[in-house]
Amino acid sequence: MKFFGLKNCDTCRKALKELQAADISPDVVDVRADGFSEEDVQRWLGQIEAEKLVNKRSTTWRELSESEREKASGNEVAKLLVTHPTLVKRPVIEHQNAISIGWTPAVKESLGL
Repeated sequence: MKFFGLKNCDTCRKALKELQAADISPDVVDVRADGFSEEDVQRWLGQIEAEKLVNKRSTTWRELSESEREKASGNEVAKLLVTHPTLVKRPVIEHQNAISIGWTPAVKESLGL
């Protein structure tokens, strides 16, 4: 399991705590400190719509120019997310060739929690 998140994100901390309580130790990638590749984003986009992957409620989103925001729905979304990794909704969890976004009851169920 690979876990993409932020160390100071409350949702990410809660998710990691619950995973560790279930005896699951994912490889953790801090998206701000470690980043991720365009290939990672393309893999996520293979299963998740771009609209669901981009966090439009974030401070980073509000600070983008209109031309940068237009990239979020176009072909350049992967480059936008690599350039601004905090735009990714968190956490992104890769497990058994499946991609999950967020920490919802459905995500927990899909992970067997």
